[in-house]
Amino acid sequence: MNRRIDNIRLKNLERLIKEANSAANLARLAKTSSSYISQVRNQLNTATGTPRTIGNELSERLERCMGKKSGWMDLEHEDEPLQSEEFSAPKAKEYARSECSLLPLITWQRAANWPEVHEPRIDYDTEHLLCPVQCGENSFVLEVQGSSMEPKFRDGEMIFADASLKPQNGQYVIAHDLNTKEAMLRQLVIDSGRRYLQALNPDWPDKIIEMGSSITVSGVVIFKGEPV
Repeated sequence: MNRRIDNIRLKNLERLIKEANSAANLARLAKTSSSYISQVRNQLNTATGTPRTIGNELSERLERCMGKKSGWMDLEHEDEPLQSEEFSAPKAKEYARSECSLLPLITWQRAANWPEVHEPRIDYDTEHLLCPVQCGENSFVLEVQGSSMEPKFRDGEMIFADASLKPQNGQYVIAHDLNTKEAMLRQLVIDSGRRYLQALNPDWPDKIIEMGSSITVSGVVIFKGEPV
């Protein structure tokens, strides 16, 4: 792709951000991560040292989600009026919530630090999966490992977690220990103001542990092939 097209696409990206009222709204509409939009917008370097550009796949996503004709991203539109009234903030939010969100599949090591590292280190090379339920911007996907949560969660299953939700009693959460840097899938139990993490497997050692000051929740599980 030549430099001229790269520059035109960058200008058109800024135009679409204005029409969607924010980069976050545009990312939701395009079913991509706001961190990736930010990386492209600021032309952050890739692993090979070259600036990130708007590739054909992202270009087509942006055209489709904003109702533009195919090839719109490659043409200059400086003299055309903005269409921000079509994608006002409330309407864009409603539209985004009606669509599946594209979420990053991360490692358990990354999940242990997710509140701190999710922005802006996720790049478009990370595998993304569609979440068919409403979720927050900082949601993520994990592959279940081990048998601690059987029979409800089995080894190899994909689980979707939302980092923006406040965990409630009985919900399944991704928790991590700040001391050991380990993340785990457990059920949250709140009893008399004290919080515990429970493994569902009756044969699991340390089936219930109390959440001390070193243990925090990275996200609440919202989907695993069926609503949770």
